Amino acid sequence: MRIPKISLAVFGLCVAAVFISAGCQQANENQNTTATSSVTPPATQNLTLVSRPEKIEQMMKERGEQDQAKPTLRIISPAKNATINGSTVEVKLELTGDLKGYKPHKDPASGKGNHIHVILDNQPYEAYYELDQPFQLLNVSAGDHTLRVFPSRPWHESFKNDGAFQMVMFIVKGGGDEAKPTTTNSGEIMASPTKSAAKPESSKSETTGASPTPAREGKDFSAIAIATMGPIDLAKPLLTYSRPKGDYSGDDADPIMLDFWLLNVKLRDQGGDYRVRYTIDGQSGFLDKWEPIWLTGWTSGPHTVKLELIDKDGNVVENGGYNSTARDITVTKK
Repeated sequence: MRIPKISLAVFGLCVAAVFISAGCQQANENQNTTATSSVTPPATQNLTLVSRPEKIEQMMKERGEQDQAKPTLRIISPAKNATINGSTVEVKLELTGDLKGYKPHKDPASGKGNHIHVILDNQPYEAYYELDQPFQLLNVSAGDHTLRVFPSRPWHESFKNDGAFQMVMFIVKGGGDEAKPTTTNSGEIMASPTKSAAKPESSKSETTGASPTPAREGKDFSAIAIATMGPIDLAKPLLTYSRPKGDYSGDDADPIMLDFWLLNVKLRDQGGDYRVRYTIDGQSGFLDKWEPIWLTGWTSGPHTVKLELIDKDGNVVENGGYNSTARDITVTKK
């Protein structure tokens, strides 16, 4: 049978359409496969409790009996309930006790060493290495303030013996510029501005993990403003946040230590009713023993760490707002 020419033309067009359609479908499938494979799923953070890192165990062996020391601190200045005229506060400490060779000092080569954690109000601490050198707080705002100090090891684990922790409250009259930060005499930031909603310019670089103006131990600016804190009752339970803080990178990025100081508190391990709740990026855990812990599994990027002292009913113990403290840290993994 003879097929009309017009039918052959139509047939040819149909065949061509089939091949074009198949080619387009294959191209779309290839494109979808490529797009899917190029998307990297976000890393899942699964924090796990681990034992004290081997490198710290080695440091402890090299230090001899220092870690069994029982250092005792005394705050000479500012005096208890002192009224200070002007915005400069002189900090003077006396270190005594069964030291077993313990002495604050920064090793120039490693940049580490024994030191004292100095905390103004509820801001991140600053490390005080050389007690024979001046340590001043500059541009302190007017009003009531609290100073807390306790000795620490080179890896920032605090000594927890009786007499190690000291605290005084004092008053500043004629304080400094509240739109500017409080600093030490060496330029380290002790407290963010109390009357400025904006963060300092360096806060952007800290969020991205880069180092801002040189800071001795890393510094964040997310701490609660002084104006929101109330007076501390020295007879009530008190938790002092110590670590972690600042930026973590390289070998320091995993594991990371959590450490704190307790006053007038017995945790469950000591027969008490209190617990410490730690919350990291919304995930919580509980500590029933007063000792540092190390957590592994951190992902790169910013993290928020909160430490809270809670009672037997799971409520935060109120004491001037100090028993619930959060810090922002940045982790940069290799």
